[in-house]
Amino acid sequence: MEKSSPSSKRFLDIVHDLRTIIKEEGAVIGDKLPSERVLAERLQVGRSTVREALRSLELLGLIETRRGEGTFLADYKKHQLVEILSAFIMQHPQSLQHVDATRRIHETAAIESIAADAELRGLPVWQGFLRKMELGEPVIREDVLKELLVAAGNRLSLKIWFLLKQYSRVPTQYEITAGEQGYVTRMLDGLMDGSSVTAIGHYDDWLDLVNAERRGEHEC
Repeated sequence: MEKSSPSSKRFLDIVHDLRTIIKEEGAVIGDKLPSERVLAERLQVGRSTVREALRSLELLGLIETRRGEGTFLADYKKHQLVEILSAFIMQHPQSLQHVDATRRIHETAAIESIAADAELRGLPVWQGFLRKMELGEPVIREDVLKELLVAAGNRLSLKIWFLLKQYSRVPTQYEITAGEQGYVTRMLDGLMDGSSVTAIGHYDDWLDLVNAERRGEHEC
C-alpha cells in the first residue's frame, strides 16, 4: 500500500513558513495570530497540517493557545530550555541527524527504566500491542514509542521527546509493517522479561530498519 503524506510540504517547511508569517505580520508578544483557516489558505496546506505545526510551536514556547480566544505570540524567553532547543532545531536544520540521535537517547532511557521496574514492565499495554500484531490489527510506530516514554514516567523527558519527534525525519506516523513486527515483538518480550539489553538491541534493529525505509523513499 502506498503511503501518503498529509501535505506535499515537509513539516519543518510549514513551521518555518509560519515563523516567516509571524515576522512579516510584525507581531509582538501578546499579539493574536491569524486563524488556522487563514494560515492554511496562505500556506496552501490542510488545516490539520497547520494545527500540528502550531502545536509544535506551542511546545517550543513560541506561541500560546487560549481556548475561545485564539493563538497568541508568547514570551518564549521565559523558557530557557525551550529557547535553547528551538534555537538549535529551528536555526540549524542541517543538524537534524542530532535531533534523531537525541530522540533515540530518550527512547532508550525509557526502555531501561521500564525493564528495571517490575510494575512498569507488567503493564497491560505491552501485551496489548503484541495481541494486536498477532491478530493482524494495525499498530502505529509512534504509539509504541510514545507509550514507552509515558510509562517511564519522566514528564520532562516526554515533553522533550515530543518536541524532538515533531522535527524527526523518521517516519513514525505509519503502521508497523510485517517486516518490522519481529523486531517489535522481540523488543517488547525483552522489555517484559526485564532484559534491557535484549529490548534495546531489538529496538535499535527496528529503528535502523525504519531509517533505511526513510532513506530509500528519499532516494526515489
